[in-house]
Amino acid sequence: MDNKFSHRLQDIDSRILEKISEVDKIKSHWSAGVQLDPQILAGLKKSVLITSTGASTRIEGAKLSDEDIERMMHGISIQKFSNRDGQEVKGYHELLSNVFENWQSIPFSESTIKFFHRELLKYTEKDELHRGEYKKKENKVAMISPVGGDMRILFDTTSPHLVAKEMQELVEWTQEALTDKKLHPLLVIGNFVVEFLKIHPFEDGNGRLSRVLTNLLLLQNGYSYMPYVSHEKLIEDNKPEYYVALRQSQKTFGTENENLAPWLNFFLMILLDQSKRAAALISKEEIDKLLSRQQQIVWKYLESVHEATPLEISKAVGVPRPTVSQAITKLLKLKRIERVGVGRATRYRKI
Repeated sequence: MDNKFSHRLQDIDSRILEKISEVDKIKSHWSAGVQLDPQILAGLKKSVLITSTGASTRIEGAKLSDEDIERMMHGISIQKFSNRDGQEVKGYHELLSNVFENWQSIPFSESTIKFFHRELLKYTEKDELHRGEYKKKENKVAMISPVGGDMRILFDTTSPHLVAKEMQELVEWTQEALTDKKLHPLLVIGNFVVEFLKIHPFEDGNGRLSRVLTNLLLLQNGYSYMPYVSHEKLIEDNKPEYYVALRQSQKTFGTENENLAPWLNFFLMILLDQSKRAAALISKEEIDKLLSRQQQIVWKYLESVHEATPLEISKAVGVPRPTVSQAITKLLKLKRIERVGVGRATRYRKI
């Protein structure tokens, strides 16, 4: 596995390693700490699909708002926008939904990448001839201005005749690196994304596809909160910095002093923000969103008393005893209450 990618990831700056440690600390808390209400999770996922679709397509120049996209998903026609915007939105929404639902059974491979590209562009009429096929003509990366039009070319991409070779090398290295675990997965995934965008293997859709693949790879490597906080929205909110970080790293590729640090710092900044937002979903301030209506009643009662038994809670608030027990179990997992005593004398109080 000793190739240009491995060499590029040697001597990683301590600040980058600190960000990785912070992200992983929150990841562990999310994975081990809470069993979120399935209805809450479903609602969050539905919302994130809309937000991520809107953000990822707007980064590439689409104009549809999240509200417009939500209306489209309910079958309401949006006449003021082009068919292309709507086609791109529908393809992204369906593909990302597939990743959120089936990531455990999706292999990471060149075949999957090409399949994803076909699915991403399956509704866009202009892309019919090159869906799922590596590019056959040159393309360049340009930053899109907020008012439309290319601001400037950021960098040249891989020539079409070299794409197949470079994609094979990148995917095989990424597969091997994620399997042997000698490098942290966030370094491997970060390298994959920046190199994929440098190659720009398809005629169109590379940016959107890179973000779908980011979701897939992070989910497959244990970052299970991806469907509940939009990665794409955070990139949209930091779009100028996104392009600058890409350019600063990519312009060094192929030189004697390749520098992945600008991109990794940006990539990890986004992931750290995303993980903190995920942690906020299980924080004290957000607890009401994680409890059913009757469970909230139990929680409010325990906030108002010194301590109480399940029977006392049930009688005081009129909630059935089994529901009180369910609420107590969830609040214990959330570390919002603690158990006092044992047996029949067991009582519960707010921490």
